[in-house]
Amino acid sequence: MMELSKEKALYKAAAYCSMAEHCVYEVQQKLERWGASAEVMEEVIAYLKRENYLDESRYCSSFIHDKLHYNKWGRLKMAHALRLKQIKTSFFEPYLLAIDEEIYTTILSELLASKSRAIKARSLYERKGKLIRFAVGRGFEMDKVIALLNHLPDEEDM
Repeated sequence: MMELSKEKALYKAAAYCSMAEHCVYEVQQKLERWGASAEVMEEVIAYLKRENYLDESRYCSSFIHDKLHYNKWGRLKMAHALRLKQIKTSFFEPYLLAIDEEIYTTILSELLASKSRAIKARSLYERKGKLIRFAVGRGFEMDKVIALLNHLPDEEDM
């Protein structure tokens, strides 16, 4: 593969960042796939940061908002995903802590209620086990899930 010129890399990376929020790691991965050298990558990323195409703070904020409201992810799954994108915990943690607790609990509650209707279980114990696995798999904290399940009305029609 031919090496990508600095100008071409800058143009492609700026266009990529203009379409949606991206973090440094995602842009590095793209530049690498496009064939940019390490030196070109460094210069392009510095330019994108300087020109406000890349902003990790803005990225974390929008990532957390979108994953909570659209994907219905819990804090643990969001934190894991951000760590995979090589963003430091100390950087994104304030955004996770800033999530409105009432909204977070409402989303989890609606998720559990919806899933509960779709689950086939022979007993309340089995139903709760399936709901716990589902919610924890979505990244919600175990104690929060159990607390909500203990307040959900028991279904007699099993």
